Amino acid sequence: MTEEEKQAIGDAAAAAAQPFTKQDTMVTPATRDDFGDYQCNAAMSLAKSVGMNPRECATKIIEALKPKLGDVMEEPEIAGPGFINLKFKQDYLTSAISLMAKDANGRLAVPITKNKQQIVVDYSSPNIAKEMHVGHLRSTIIGDTLSNLLEFAGHKVVRLNHVGDWGTQFGMLVEHLTDEYPAALDPAKAQDVDLGDLVELYKAAKKRFDVDEEFKTRAREGVVKLQAGNPESLAAWEALCAASRVEYEKIYGMLNIKGLVERGESFYNPYLNAVIEDLEKQELAVQSEGATVVFMDGWTNRDDEPLPMLVRKSDGGFNYATTDLAAIRQRTSFDASDGGEKADRVLYVTDAGQAQHFNMVFQAAKLAKFVPENASLEHVPFGLVQGEDGKKFATRSGETVKLKDLLNEAVRIAGEDIRSREDARNELSEDVDRVAEIVGIGAVKYADLSMNRESNYRFSYDRMLSLNGNTAPYMLYAYARLCGIVRKAIDQTEGESLEWPEASDIVISHDSELQLIRNIVKLPDILNEVERDLYPNRICDYLFETSQKFNQFYENCSVKNAETEELKKSRLSLCMATAGTIRLLMDIIGINVVEKL
Repeated sequence: MTEEEKQAIGDAAAAAAQPFTKQDTMVTPATRDDFGDYQCNAAMSLAKSVGMNPRECATKIIEALKPKLGDVMEEPEIAGPGFINLKFKQDYLTSAISLMAKDANGRLAVPITKNKQQIVVDYSSPNIAKEMHVGHLRSTIIGDTLSNLLEFAGHKVVRLNHVGDWGTQFGMLVEHLTDEYPAALDPAKAQDVDLGDLVELYKAAKKRFDVDEEFKTRAREGVVKLQAGNPESLAAWEALCAASRVEYEKIYGMLNIKGLVERGESFYNPYLNAVIEDLEKQELAVQSEGATVVFMDGWTNRDDEPLPMLVRKSDGGFNYATTDLAAIRQRTSFDASDGGEKADRVLYVTDAGQAQHFNMVFQAAKLAKFVPENASLEHVPFGLVQGEDGKKFATRSGETVKLKDLLNEAVRIAGEDIRSREDARNELSEDVDRVAEIVGIGAVKYADLSMNRESNYRFSYDRMLSLNGNTAPYMLYAYARLCGIVRKAIDQTEGESLEWPEASDIVISHDSELQLIRNIVKLPDILNEVERDLYPNRICDYLFETSQKFNQFYENCSVKNAETEELKKSRLSLCMATAGTIRLLMDIIGINVVEKL
């Protein structure tokens, strides 16, 4: 159902009763197939305010509704005390699915949004000179999926990687480089210096910082030099950033992450003083124990005392809140001519533990008018990745699991499984390594995305690589099976890239066809829902449901041996629409499909 059609239902309900809000329309997918395709519960909440019983109110809504949806829906039905059930007409369903089949290799006839926005998505955000670990996995995968979805909808999306490239630890690292890699301080040579294992370099610098007082003093002085723009310090810092970037790009390549623009904390340095000055000018920022803080209504500590948000330390240094306020200003208020994004919507994809930080920063930004009233700031929180025992996901020695090692292990297990089955059939594929990477990496991504992002989830290679249930391997096999069905039906030779036939009109001859069609035509609803609420697991749920509906269809309806040529073409077209739906959604969640598995 399009947004225009849903709006028509809302308009009809609005005409039937006042006062009325958009929330009162309550147009939702039907909770059971026998209820129809949608249900409208508006009459239940409106009846009392207009002096009617719910069934009378529902009747009024239907009277206003019928002229608007006559070509789309069957006669609306009132169920129970006043629920309105809405069911698509079969002519509408066959027309809609035929359009989707004809565009199966494109957008499946899903329209581009009429309300295009400029949207910034802030995600991934690793730290310079540290390896990406499993904690970065969820932000990277969720942020990328949401960005893909929003771009598909027609919005202009800026994907920002807010890397940790600034702060006191860089004074420590730069001074360590001064002793161990002096060439890194030469601006002409810094980019060519091999810094080796950055993690070991960081550990060595930290060890010196903890035990060597002289080095600790130099490190603190090094921060000042770096912030003041000392050429040698900046050269060493840039060498660290460049070396880290090389390692991050390897991970992003494995995860199929594209278009992510690095814009670290250092980018916002020129804006920080202005943030403090404006907060002080508006008397929002005050002095407290030598530091500059902002107090806001609604925030107290455990002793019920006002909880401050620190924006400048007593030593004059800035912190995360200051940088995030500067970032909000640059992303929403500044025009492109001033180096800004002028975003309508900004999404911050970080762990749930940062919820308080972002709530306070967003509140401060609005109080200070750093963000226009029509711009939306949204924290997209996610839970922890845990081990199978429900505890912190770590190596046997208790260390944080490196993301690179985790992904490589998934690919290894997938490869072993594929090879064992290929050997059994004597058909070892030449591209088994490529397929193993698609299955292994896809399994990790899908397992994450299939969970409600706010929940913690237990990482299990066995579960995520299973061929049963709502997993990437299951969906990849479902797509490959679809390709095989079409290939056999059109008598195409094995081994050739599948040439999809031309779509035909679709006719319904069995209830399983009808149920599959009813499910597929809800694709725009699913995409709109995720665009609004930002829960990618609904895509995975819909994919799994679509695959199950297709299995029921295939068990009851032969494609190759259909009773008539018209029916064969119709069922081929339904296969194409199903395959296109799976392929499109897998692409949105960043997983490639394969025609044979």
